[in-house]
Amino acid sequence: MHQLTAHARSFEDRCVERGEEFRRLGAGQSPQALFLTCSDSRVVPSLITGAAPGDLFELRTAGNIVPEYRPERPAGEAATIEYAVRVLGVEHIVVCGHSHCGAVGALVRGEDLTGVPAVRGWLESAAPALSGGAEAAGADGGTPELAAAVQRHALTQAERLRAHPCVAEGLAAGRLSLDVWFYEVHTGAVRRHRPETGRFEPL
Repeated sequence: MHQLTAHARSFEDRCVERGEEFRRLGAGQSPQALFLTCSDSRVVPSLITGAAPGDLFELRTAGNIVPEYRPERPAGEAATIEYAVRVLGVEHIVVCGHSHCGAVGALVRGEDLTGVPAVRGWLESAAPALSGGAEAAGADGGTPELAAAVQRHALTQAERLRAHPCVAEGLAAGRLSLDVWFYEVHTGAVRRHRPETGRFEPL
């Protein structure tokens, strides 16, 4: 933590040469994309994309999960998506799953999550199709089996996004694009889902 604090302490001084850039940020934001990914500390959207401050509006959740849209039950995730699309006017949404995903791995392996009941409830209610799957039993984060599960999971989250009215309207009007990516933590490779082939292929 000392290293992080020291960096934050000196951040203002190191940004002097970028003063005009930061003054523009003070006037408002106009991000290019809503980037939805896992809370995993190894996944850094700005590092992966080269985004500068103001380029990405980020939504990060445990397991890269988009809860089902329920207007009768306000949720921070739905509010973030709606704000990005209707207020900020983002033109692109990226759902990015990743290798070595502990959340997806726990689900497909049927791990005991009784010690973390909030995590268990979140994962099981949001991703029931993965719970208790046998395909990745005993698999570690880098195996093809788990990669396939993470990729299917990311596609499921994209479909949930499509059910959000603001997203459905934007896609129908051609104002919004929606991509699904898969990031390999151990190699840095990024693949994008190609609907025409049904495969994740290099960008």
